[in-house]
Amino acid sequence: MADITAAMVKDLREKSGAGMMDCKKALNETAGDMDAAMDWLRTKGLAAAAKKSSRTAAEGLVGVAVAGTRGAAVEVNSETDFVAKNAQFQDFVREVTQIALATGDSVDAIKAAAMPSGTSVADVLTNNIATIGENQSIRRARRLEVSQGAVVPYVHNAAVAGLGKIGVLVALESDAADDVLQALGKQIAMHIAAAFPLALNEADLDADMIERERAIATEKAAESGKPADIVAKMVEGAIAKYRKEHALVSQLFVIDGKTKISDVVAKAGKDAGTTIVLKDYVRFQLGEGIEKDQSDFAAEVAAASGVPQKPDTTTEA
Repeated sequence: MADITAAMVKDLREKSGAGMMDCKKALNETAGDMDAAMDWLRTKGLAAAAKKSSRTAAEGLVGVAVAGTRGAAVEVNSETDFVAKNAQFQDFVREVTQIALATGDSVDAIKAAAMPSGTSVADVLTNNIATIGENQSIRRARRLEVSQGAVVPYVHNAAVAGLGKIGVLVALESDAADDVLQALGKQIAMHIAAAFPLALNEADLDADMIERERAIATEKAAESGKPADIVAKMVEGAIAKYRKEHALVSQLFVIDGKTKISDVVAKAGKDAGTTIVLKDYVRFQLGEGIEKDQSDFAAEVAAASGVPQKPDTTTEA
């Protein structure tokens, strides 16, 4: 048997896009012949993952999970919504979310971690790409933790338990009873899913985003023809309004449309006879910010069939 080195496995992995263990097996099966190993992977459908990795993945699932006073949210993408209904993909997202509870926010750390089977997350992901037939990726992860209290999960329109298209976590720090925190956390999480805050507090809002809003407000106010000092006040008023509408604690509660979230939390604490602090939150919406490829599905099918297509001779009137 040929001596299979780590460098050979690495080289084959980079060329094929297949998992490390699959590359090692392929080299063992072919006595270290790189070309033959590539062919072996292709016959097993494993090398296909490399080509698929260039395709846009904007569908998939968001997973949320909690354990004690810790919670994690993960977004795993696929190319089509069909894959989100695949049990193999759902199990993968569920297990990766559990791993994020232990590893934290780093996608690289999650991919390097071992699945329950003992295989790394990265290798299982590569295998899933090959066997399911679509590009997939772990896009982002976030973990929240409080010293005491609760991290409350919520999935809007869940596909299955803990998995869906919008996942929310709410971190509440308090010594209040768990049932009180769970009820409050779920209401706030439902608000977050609907209202889409951009930060916890006004001070946390992205500075560049505020400057863009300021530029827009300045241009609009200038069109009014009012004196410069009035224009300046109009701009500051617009920015103050933007801050209040996009920071969670100052948003109006969607359930009654009049109470600030900070006041909702304060009242819940008063009713419970203790202090409740809204420490943080996470809101992951599937595919958020991903630019999807616009493609002609019929043309893709035709191209895959190998049948030559007639050129489009239609002209506009």
